[in-house]
Amino acid sequence: MKLPKFLRDNVLLKMTSLNAGVVGVRLVIALFIQRLIASMLGASGVAIIGQLHSITQLMTSVTSFGIFNGVVKYVAEYKEDKEQLQKLFSTTFVFTSIVSVLSSIGFLVFATQISEYLFDTADLAYIIKIMAVVIPFISMQRIFNGVINGLSEYKKFAKIELIAYLLSSALTVLFLFQFHLDGVLISLALTPIIQLGVLLSIFYKTLKEYVQFKELKFKLFMSKELLAFTSMSFFSTVLSSFIEIDIRTMITDKITLDDAGIWTGMTNISKNYMVFSNSILTLYVLPKFASIYNRTDFFKELLSIYKTLLPLFAVGMLFVYLFRDYVIMIIYPDFYEMAPLFKWQLIGDFVRL
Repeated sequence: MKLPKFLRDNVLLKMTSLNAGVVGVRLVIALFIQRLIASMLGASGVAIIGQLHSITQLMTSVTSFGIFNGVVKYVAEYKEDKEQLQKLFSTTFVFTSIVSVLSSIGFLVFATQISEYLFDTADLAYIIKIMAVVIPFISMQRIFNGVINGLSEYKKFAKIELIAYLLSSALTVLFLFQFHLDGVLISLALTPIIQLGVLLSIFYKTLKEYVQFKELKFKLFMSKELLAFTSMSFFSTVLSSFIEIDIRTMITDKITLDDAGIWTGMTNISKNYMVFSNSILTLYVLPKFASIYNRTDFFKELLSIYKTLLPLFAVGMLFVYLFRDYVIMIIYPDFYEMAPLFKWQLIGDFVRL
């Protein structure tokens, strides 16, 4: 079936429509899994799982040294210049190797303390030790994802995302029924390995064209350029993940663990629909801006993005707000205390978009 002409002529709309299909499938699966978790583990289980999600998100940025957007930008800019690409990947290799090793050691040595900080118990220290082993896979998957986004390979990206999500979701459901809360935590810790495996199986041939692995050097050719992205990532990802963990901990200490689960449920719903905007940003917006060198073209493209995406999101968010009671009933039965949070979450997400 052919796409309508107005979609074929607009790359952003074409990418948006393809991405919407993948996000739609992911959303249905996510709703099913979140309902299962809420029903079987309750609000307290949702809160504990939320803590692991946040630390995983934090490590995704830290282990890649926060240079994901830099990789996207420079791959888009230098994709025809093999020499510059090798300098980019050599510098990236140095950053990620050092940070991954240090992070893994830190997680192994301080597993008990991290477990007590995140989960208020030392019993889950083994999850932190599993994560210590998985950390190098997190950094590799993040950097290779940057290459896909920089090349705007949105069809392959959609395929990788969908297959990886299906496999990791199947593992989560299986482990949930087998081992309950511990099973979900283990499956989440192992998810980056699944994501990297799927990425390499689909994208390895293309990856080899741009990354000459044998020619990588342990030198910082582009450290100054990439460190700028590290500082930006500190505020956009690292700091926000810390804040999320602290808010959840504060709610647990000041009110109850169940209330922390209610707040986590609201942020989970937010993340489900914001996945769509995040992928459009990295697949289209960043590579597109990397190829623009004058103010006129920049504002022209910016206006096009606002005109295309903002109305779509405004309508979608309005529907989420109007049908919030049904959303709660479908995803988080008995989490009705969540309803007043929708207004504030949706306003914040629209501003963030």
